[in-house]
Amino acid sequence: MKQEPEMIHKAMNNINTFQCCEGELYLRGIDEYGNDFQLCFDAYDFLNWIDTEQIKYIKEQLIKYIKTK
Repeated sequence: MKQEPEMIHKAMNNINTFQCCEGELYLRGIDEYGNDFQLCFDAYDFLNWIDTEQIKYIKEQLIKYIKTK
């Protein structure tokens, strides 16, 4: 029986660098352990995925979260 690889869970607590170069989008910051952490996305795929509806949803969820604090 083939075992599925374990999903990686990380938290980026402080985004401090943003870069888009040669079709790739980079976000860099600090992880939950205080270590440098970088994510790299295909810029085209990222833009196709993050559209107006996703941005609106993120804002709505963040507002709900802030109001509960």
